[in-house]
Amino acid sequence: MSAHLFPDGSALPSPGLGTWKIPDDLTPTIVHQAIEIGYRHLDCAADYGNEKLVAQGIASALSAGLCTRDDLWVTGKLWNTYHEPQHVRAACERSLSDLGLEQLDLFLIHFPIALEFVPFDKMYPPGWTADQDSMSPIKVPYADTWRAMEELVEAGLTKKIGVCNLTTGALRDVLSYARIRPAVLQVEMHPYLCQPNLLRFCQEEDIALTAFSPFGADSYLPLGMAEESERLLAHPTLEKIAATHQKSPAQIALRWAIQRGTVPIPKTQSPDHLRENFDLFEFTLSSEELQAISALDQHKRFNDPAVFGEKAFNTFYPIFD
Repeated sequence: MSAHLFPDGSALPSPGLGTWKIPDDLTPTIVHQAIEIGYRHLDCAADYGNEKLVAQGIASALSAGLCTRDDLWVTGKLWNTYHEPQHVRAACERSLSDLGLEQLDLFLIHFPIALEFVPFDKMYPPGWTADQDSMSPIKVPYADTWRAMEELVEAGLTKKIGVCNLTTGALRDVLSYARIRPAVLQVEMHPYLCQPNLLRFCQEEDIALTAFSPFGADSYLPLGMAEESERLLAHPTLEKIAATHQKSPAQIALRWAIQRGTVPIPKTQSPDHLRENFDLFEFTLSSEELQAISALDQHKRFNDPAVFGEKAFNTFYPIFD
């Protein structure tokens, strides 16, 4: 296991376990098994609808003495419907309650998209539509949401705060007014979407970069948001490098992410893949191999609200250029 080290001495463990789309009936077991294997970073979100199930896995691992709470890094996320400042703390407290925790290690703003508020007792989590035909974006200055996020740190509800799905320009804007700087940026990043400028900017600003969907299309095939022909893990370049190291293409993609200085958060529902995705530190990719993988960049984004947002809430809402 590696880690991103922060100036205060804390560390973001790498790789992490992404908890998006793990089947409900498997979630507690997968979380427990991940901790047993050695994962110490759990990436969660209210919108995933499974924080109570993640809590079961954490509780069973702690009860079994596999680690202590202080050994774990648990990330939560503020959903779009809670951007108005008066809802931010309640949203964080709901995640803490569902996860069975007193404090998060990191709380992120999930998307730079504010949607109309949906009360917890009406629907939780409300997703993109709250089971309606559409949802209405509302105008909430990101700075107002960020100030409410800062208050969470001051209240001791989370150790660090951060952002997701921002461009360099949007991130620079946050840095211009933040009293508490974002510790982490989480974005889609894989060899088909390398984003070298964004990564370099984060590294120069000492902002950790968490890479979601590190396998590219594989996360989106079941959702109909990618084609089989777009599968990164079937690319001959990854297959050739994998054969050289006697590793899988998935391990090559994750090792590439780690050697670039990012923190990948692969998701799996297979115990074998859990182990495989963690077995990344007995080999090193050469500079030529890293360059060959980076050369696969197609600027291909699978998770883009401009594409799925019109279906979700009947509004063209691009956040990326």
